Amino acid sequence: MTDRELDLADYNQFRKFLETQSGIVLGDNKLYLVKSRLGPLMNKYGISTLAELVRRSMSISERALRSDVLDAMTTNETLWFRDVYPFELLKTRLFPEFDKLNRPLKIWCAASSSGQEPYSIAMSFIEFKQRNPGALPRGIQIIGTDISNKVLEQSKLAEYDSLSIGRGLSEERKKRFFEAADGGKLRVKKEVRDMVSFRHLNLLDSYSLLGKFDIIFCRNVLIYFSPEIKKKILSQFRTSLDTNGYLILGASESISGLSDDYAMVRCNPGIIYQRK
Repeated sequence: MTDRELDLADYNQFRKFLETQSGIVLGDNKLYLVKSRLGPLMNKYGISTLAELVRRSMSISERALRSDVLDAMTTNETLWFRDVYPFELLKTRLFPEFDKLNRPLKIWCAASSSGQEPYSIAMSFIEFKQRNPGALPRGIQIIGTDISNKVLEQSKLAEYDSLSIGRGLSEERKKRFFEAADGGKLRVKKEVRDMVSFRHLNLLDSYSLLGKFDIIFCRNVLIYFSPEIKKKILSQFRTSLDTNGYLILGASESISGLSDDYAMVRCNPGIIYQRK
């Protein structure tokens, strides 16, 4: 067995472990993904074979290794203002709908990755307020959660390289919402950062400590889970939504056949889901 080989028994055991810990379902043909993502950890931990790394990561005593393995296996693909329309819907429909709130509008990004989505929401709110100065006078509270501690640290730092900045940001928004940082990076300005907080959360766990929300973003995440776990998460989201709150999923995601807890609201473009 070469260093990065993994036999079928170890792979299947790791698949079960990963689904139990994170909800992520690996298909029969994803062994290459495990090799490519976990290979770099062999050097970090001085482990000579991938099989040993996988076995040790499943041990309760290997907390640091387990955390790094889960970080590595979590997909963190994201960009600014992804798909555009959800952020336009915020400004044209949802922010105005909640205009009479006597408290801050509360939004949860349930898989915030490296922070682009919650910061995009904050920027959208600033743009909305510029056009509607008296609206939502109590402001907004945005929380981003993720299972990966690594990306949460990146989110809190709010510094992005030129490659990250180039994905979805107009020149106007770069100038308006960013400032220079070390190493040629750009940092999200304080007025945007102050609207957003971050914390660690596994979507398989309880959400009760987060409180209630008016809007939940959970985009391009459910596609990685089994139908049973999707149902569980959707049920917990409903409990976390305030009366008449909204759930916003990814453009290719649907709750059809998974939940009757929401009413589908067709927008132009896009679909959102309102708590029943």
